[in-house]
Amino acid sequence: MIKLDRIDKHILNLMQVNGRISNLELAEQVGLSATPCARRVKRLEQSGLIDRHVTLLNPEKLGLDLTAIIGISMDRHTPDRFELFEKAIREMPEVIECSIVTGQAADFLLKVLVKDMRQYEKFLLGKLTRLEGVTGVHSSFVLRQVINKTQIPL
Repeated sequence: MIKLDRIDKHILNLMQVNGRISNLELAEQVGLSATPCARRVKRLEQSGLIDRHVTLLNPEKLGLDLTAIIGISMDRHTPDRFELFEKAIREMPEVIECSIVTGQAADFLLKVLVKDMRQYEKFLLGKLTRLEGVTGVHSSFVLRQVINKTQIPL
């Protein structure tokens, strides 16, 4: 774990809110000159603390109006079975999150974005339930998103 000082945390908070902030603006806001600020950002990137830079899209503007949270139960809890499932699920663009979970009947939780219920049915019956080892699928649908944060608390 990397040790963060007050300035590192300030840099990270600002970058989480605006990933396109210029180094000059960032330096100004944290009270550094441009070169030391750039060095700190580079160190944070090289340490792996900054995982990647992305652009967040609005799913609704793309016609992806249905979000499903899907619990998947597997027939066997073996590394090879889970690896096969994980490999297959990575190839499905509809799946935007996949986690192995405990404390539920499900082994995996998926977050899926699709256009509508018809597209969800095609995804479910044409892809998901055809995966080897899947024995149960429990779907819940998001009515309204209350919080959608990308910032990690520091």
